[in-house]
Amino acid sequence: MVSKDCLSDGVNVEVSIIIPVRNEELYIENCIRSVLNQDYNKENMELILIDGLSDDRTVEIIKSFKEKYDFIKLFKNENKTVQSALNIGIENALGKFIVRMDAHSEYKEDYVCKCVEYLTKTGADNVGGPMRARGKNTVQSVVAAAYNSPFALGGGKFHNENYEGYADTVYLGSFRRETLLSIGMYDERLPRNEDDDLNFRIIENGGKIFITPKVYSIYYPRDKYSELFRQYFEYGLWKVAVIKKHKKPARLSHLIPVSFVIFVILFSILSFFNEIPRAIFLFVMVLYMGLNIYFSFKNKYVHKAINKLRLILVHIILHFSYGLGFLCGVFKFFNSSF
Repeated sequence: MVSKDCLSDGVNVEVSIIIPVRNEELYIENCIRSVLNQDYNKENMELILIDGLSDDRTVEIIKSFKEKYDFIKLFKNENKTVQSALNIGIENALGKFIVRMDAHSEYKEDYVCKCVEYLTKTGADNVGGPMRARGKNTVQSVVAAAYNSPFALGGGKFHNENYEGYADTVYLGSFRRETLLSIGMYDERLPRNEDDDLNFRIIENGGKIFITPKVYSIYYPRDKYSELFRQYFEYGLWKVAVIKKHKKPARLSHLIPVSFVIFVILFSILSFFNEIPRAIFLFVMVLYMGLNIYFSFKNKYVHKAINKLRLILVHIILHFSYGLGFLCGVFKFFNSSF
């Protein structure tokens, strides 16, 4: 039985779900099961998994499902990047609608139906939900709490679990396939921030992006501090490439971490030679730590005092990794063209 929300003008629509994967043995089974639990008619849906040469049990797990369900398809991604995987999926998709999913997420049973419903009734070019971050262990839970803090990530609309309306980005997203083809799909020169670039191009071409909490999923972030640092360093690094390509940032808040890192580097050096920059440096750092402590202990997603202290560290990692990555990106892409 197909939900009424899965109908467009009385006709069942075809949907292609695309999931890039690489070494996801810890997450892929639950992810696939959440797709299988979708209330969208499986006869009008295909699941396309694109593997980036995994060296764990990811492919083995996928093949075990593929033997049971003929709407599951598996492709190989020799380039290993997410952008390449997404483009392989789009090129091979049969559906009118493309629903992007992530192996680190799980999805409510009406996720696909709601994507189709809101794409149809809003006319938006990209529809998705907020990033609801949750954790399965201590560190991951603390990192997830940071995703829900305006102090950590700048308070973008897609981090607000209750916001509904137009925005500059969504988590993952769903599209008409013809829209993706017409704007050139994902830019494979960008190993990070491909969503920012795609959404930029949608808006620049007169399109709209719509976010609704009815499109419900749960995201599991990095569960190691070192992996979190590397992830956000790369986000900062490649954010510069996106800004240079489009000649403007999506939000001014993207420039705050690098400004803070430049201040810390500059004034920590100057403070050795003069009392005035030393006083300014100490004042700003005390203010920063004060705000960090305030927002960490105020955060409703962590309860134990030790985890609130961990959240202070996570805030620092997020801010400095992104800012340092952005600063490196300024030098890396100074003479490059996009």
